[in-house]
Amino acid sequence: MLNLTLLDGQKFQITIQRLCRQLIENHNDFSNTVLIGIQPRGIFLAKRVAEELRKILPDDTILQGDLDITFYRDDFRRRESPLVPNQTRIDFIIEGKKVVMMDDVLWTGRTIRAAMDAMLAFGRPEKVELLTLVDRRYSRHIPVAADYVGIEVDSIASQRVVVSWKETDGEDKIELLSEIK
Repeated sequence: MLNLTLLDGQKFQITIQRLCRQLIENHNDFSNTVLIGIQPRGIFLAKRVAEELRKILPDDTILQGDLDITFYRDDFRRRESPLVPNQTRIDFIIEGKKVVMMDDVLWTGRTIRAAMDAMLAFGRPEKVELLTLVDRRYSRHIPVAADYVGIEVDSIASQRVVVSWKETDGEDKIELLSEIK
């Protein structure tokens, strides 16, 4: 495997802060906005963004939840091993709200499609936006585009983009992994 580090350390944190500033620019006071992290890895991004927004806007209430999409995926019946669902934690109403969905890597768009289906069980939002830390361009199966992007990566199908989080992996880092033949 050939590992190429795309982002780590201070640049990783600066990217999160930039995404937060873009959200503030478009949402202002967050009184009508909620943040939803897509399980399993998007929840780390959503929690980090919510934490940073609370530092920048200490007087605002930032609502953040976690959404499990396991049984909304179009491939959950096709897998050889059984899927283990995660936990949905949305303790607020999304009806009429602006929802910012978050995932660590946007690749084919299928996860986002499943998340939109799952989200509708909690109400009909006024607007849905997508924030992603990594946008793997040129790989879409479904026409999905992010409104907020940390970094864009041009990659081929055989490559993998791995996001490591300090909370679970010990460090903040984005790597592009390629097989050496």
